[in-house]
Amino acid sequence: MRAGGARANRGAPRRKPAAKPGAAPGVKGKAPAGALQTSLTGVAPGIASKLAKLGIRRDFDLVLHLPLRYEDETRITPIAALVDGVFAQVEGVVTSAEIAYRPRRTLLVRVADATGILVLRFLNFYTSQVKALAEGRRLRVCGESRSGFFGAEMIHPRWREVAEGAPLPAALTPVYPATAGVGQLTLRRVVVAAVERARTAGQLDDTAPSAEGIELPGFAAALMALHFPAPGADLSRETLPWRRMKFDELLAQQLSLKRSYRARRIQAAAALAAPGNAGLEARLMAALPFRLTAAQERVARQILNDLTLPHPMRRLLQGDVGSGKTIVAALAACRAIDCGRQAAFMAPTEILAEQHFRKLDHWLTPLGVKIAWLSGGRDRRSRNAALEQLATGEAHLAVGTHALFQAGVEFKALGLAIVDEQHRFGVEQRLSLAMKGGAAGALAPHQLMMSATPIPRTLAMTFYADLDVSVIDELPPGRTPVATRLVAESRRDEIIARIREACRAGRQVYWVCPLIEESEL
Repeated sequence: MRAGGARANRGAPRRKPAAKPGAAPGVKGKAPAGALQTSLTGVAPGIASKLAKLGIRRDFDLVLHLPLRYEDETRITPIAALVDGVFAQVEGVVTSAEIAYRPRRTLLVRVADATGILVLRFLNFYTSQVKALAEGRRLRVCGESRSGFFGAEMIHPRWREVAEGAPLPAALTPVYPATAGVGQLTLRRVVVAAVERARTAGQLDDTAPSAEGIELPGFAAALMALHFPAPGADLSRETLPWRRMKFDELLAQQLSLKRSYRARRIQAAAALAAPGNAGLEARLMAALPFRLTAAQERVARQILNDLTLPHPMRRLLQGDVGSGKTIVAALAACRAIDCGRQAAFMAPTEILAEQHFRKLDHWLTPLGVKIAWLSGGRDRRSRNAALEQLATGEAHLAVGTHALFQAGVEFKALGLAIVDEQHRFGVEQRLSLAMKGGAAGALAPHQLMMSATPIPRTLAMTFYADLDVSVIDELPPGRTPVATRLVAESRRDEIIARIREACRAGRQVYWVCPLIEESEL
C-alpha cells in the first residue's frame, strides 16, 4: 500500500498507517503506574522539537491534544454522488495519468468507478508520484470535490493504493492541530501510542469524584470517544464527550488559580496598619471637595483592611469610567506612604497615565507627597532625576506607563503596586512591577488591579479566582452612566462612519491605541 498526499509528492518513503487503539508502536517498556512522563516517549528529537511549538512536551500533552474535526473514511461515496465542498472518500481505478503544461505544469489523473469519472489535479508533484498513479491502479481518494472543466475534480487529495475489497477503517479519522513538518499520519501515530501508554499506566482514571447533578461521561470514556470516534458518532462541540473535556479544563484552571491563591496567602508582606486621624488618608478625605459614595466607602474599607494583613493583597477593583476608582486607589497609596512604603501607579497609555498624574498631583502634593512622573516620552534629565528620587525614597509615589517596570527603575521600599486597565498588561509585566520591592524585597508588595471593563460575576469567578474582587456599583451624583459596547472588527466601517457624523456635529472623539511594548512604529 502506498501513502499519498503532500509527503508523497516529495518522494517520501512509505509510512505505516496509524496504529489502532491497543497498539503502541515503537514503545519499549512502560511508565510506572500513575506516573506522568516529563518528556515524549518514542518520538524522534526532530519531531519532538516541532511538537513543542504546539505546546506538546510530554506524553500526557499528546493525550490531551484533541482533534479539530473528523473525516469520514468509514464509507465510500460514489463519484456521481459527490457534492461540491463536502469531504468524501471515493474508490476507483486509474484510467489515465498525464502531465499538462498549460496554463502551468499539472498532473491530471482520472479515476473511474461504476458511476462516473473523477479528475485528480496535482500542481506540485514528482516523477515518482506519476509512476505511483499509473493506469490500472486501484485508489482510495479523500478530499473535497468541486466542479471543474472536465467534471468533478479534487485538488491535491489524500490518496492511497488499495486492493479490491480492502476493509474500511472502523472509526472516523481525527484531524489534529498540526505544525509545519508534522503531518497528520505522524500525529495520529504518536497520539495513539501516548493514549495507550496512559491507559496501561492507569493515568486515565477519573479526575473528579462523581457529583450529583453532573451527568457527564467518565474521563477515559470521553477521551477515547474523541480520539477514536465510532462511525456516525455526533461529535459536535456540545456533545457529552466534549462537555466532559471542557469541565476538566475549567476544573484544572480553578484548582490552579486556587493553588496560586493559597500560595500567595503564605507569602510575607508588610502589614500596613491604619495611622489614625492624623494620617494622609484622613487629611486627604478632609481636603476633598466631595464625599465618597457608599460604594466607594465599601470597597475602600475592603482594600484598606487587606493592607493590614501580613500577606500580599491581590485585589481587582472594578467600576465604570467615572465611578471613582482613582480616589479609592489614592487612599490605598496614602496608607502605604503613611507606613513608610512607596506606591506605584501604572497605566497602559501615556494619556491615561498623565490624567492620573495630574489628578493625584492635585490631591496629594499639597499634603506633602512627592510624586515621580515616569513615561517613555520624558527627557533623559527628567527621567534620571525621577529614578534617583525613587531609588533613595525621596519620591513616595511613582506614576507612569510601562516605563515603571523597565530595567533601571528601582524603588527603595515598594509597598503597593496599582495597575489601571490591568488586562492590557501581560502577567509577566505586572509581576515585573511587583518584583521591584527594593531593600524590602523579602516582603512582597500589595497589588491593586483596576478595570473599567464590565465583568459579570460568574466570569470574574472563572478568570480571577486567584484575586479578591471589589465592585463599585454606584456612580457619584451627576455622573452620566457609561454605555460599553463590544463591536466586531467586521463593523469597523460603521464605527468610523459614526465618528465622522459626531465630528461633523461639533462633538469630539478620541481613539486610544495602547502601546504596551516599545516598538519602532
